Amino acid sequence: MPKVVGVNEGDPGDPSVREKRDKIREMMKHAWGSYREYGWGHNELKPLAKKGHSTNIFGNSQMGATIVDALDTLYIMGLQEEFKDGEEWIQQNLDFSVNAEVSVFEVNIRFIGGLLAAYYLSGQEMFKVKAVQLAEKLLPAFNTPTGIPWAMVNLKSGVGRNWGWASAGSSILAEFGTLHMEFVHLTYLTGNPAYYQKVMHIRKLLAKMDRPNGLYPNYLNPRTGRWGQHHSSVGGLGDSFYLLKAWLMSDRTDSEARTTYDQAVEAIERHLIRKSSGGSPSSASGRTATWSARWVT
Repeated sequence: MPKVVGVNEGDPGDPSVREKRDKIREMMKHAWGSYREYGWGHNELKPLAKKGHSTNIFGNSQMGATIVDALDTLYIMGLQEEFKDGEEWIQQNLDFSVNAEVSVFEVNIRFIGGLLAAYYLSGQEMFKVKAVQLAEKLLPAFNTPTGIPWAMVNLKSGVGRNWGWASAGSSILAEFGTLHMEFVHLTYLTGNPAYYQKVMHIRKLLAKMDRPNGLYPNYLNPRTGRWGQHHSSVGGLGDSFYLLKAWLMSDRTDSEARTTYDQAVEAIERHLIRKSSGGSPSSASGRTATWSARWVT
């Protein structure tokens, strides 16, 4: 494996920092080892029951979500044996032709994101190939009257739908807003403009829409192109609309993303931030404000 700064070189001089780092690596080895023994190939592990588990976000299929999602962490920690085990499982077993209805958001960030990160770190072409294969399976989710993708898509049939609990059959801002990160990289790596065009269409559509108080509501109907209920949040449902990250990812050339971000943060500060009696910032609901954690980073 190629050397990565912080893995094979550049040990921290502070003994307490080294101790903490080594403890974190030990915890990772423990978690990975338990998954390897009791849940290998399953999406998740039930640690108390010591058996594999899957939820409806992955369509109850055994796609090894934990393996794919952990690859970059294993690599960065220098856990080469564990990384190789995961790489071999993906090479031999990861198949996206299953008849499974999955969450577009979760599969994008955990599978496509995980595979792309593993490719960038290791240089192994197989990871890029798998990421592209999966992206092709997600593209039918964008086949809506507006181009705003469905929350769920069947990997085999391409049929999409939204969560039953979402406002008036709407798609969710956090879910379709985060696709920009991985899909732009897919176009960069493959030269296929389709991925970039899909996510840029989302941004262009949002830019044309009226926003109550300058805020982006969390629900958007993919059939009508209208907002659902005007609920705005920078926590769940809205936290992954990565405008500033898009700007940074473009080497600060995507001025549209930065301008949109600045405008959104101004509206957040004006309408969602409140001050407690002690002077500390809090959200409109009274809880400590956490919007910076995802929108700013």
